[in-house]
Amino acid sequence: MRLLLDTHVFLWAIAESPLLKPAMRRVVESADQVYVSAASIWEIAIKRRVGKLAFEGSPVDAVGKNAFLELQVSGRDCEAAGTLDWPHADPFDRLILAQAQARALTLITADAAMCGFIGVAIIAMLAAFAYQKFFNASEKAKEVKDETTK
Repeated sequence: MRLLLDTHVFLWAIAESPLLKPAMRRVVESADQVYVSAASIWEIAIKRRVGKLAFEGSPVDAVGKNAFLELQVSGRDCEAAGTLDWPHADPFDRLILAQAQARALTLITADAAMCGFIGVAIIAMLAAFAYQKFFNASEKAKEVKDETTK
């Protein structure tokens, strides 16, 4: 199997996050080829720069250190991303989907919006995504409660 990891799945894999469940980790580890898009590297760099992501080191180096393959972005990928018949506007998601479609890669994602795209084989991790959303909301609620009780 040839896989393409969505950005958050790549981050979970290299951080050994519990959000990447053991069964899904086995799928990744048993794949013939596992790609990480250069679009994901770009996304990580941008989010780190604006303070939305804490990431130490080089995402490019992390791809190689974890035996993943970097999937370069071509002009055709960009063109295809722009013409996808899909209302989702996130440029990183559009580019990753276009790459998966053009190369017949199976995408692993926990992004519900991406799971709704027709034309790409997708392994959905929606339970992990729901857990992450719930956990983040619970932490935010706890922070608000702590602030109001001081």
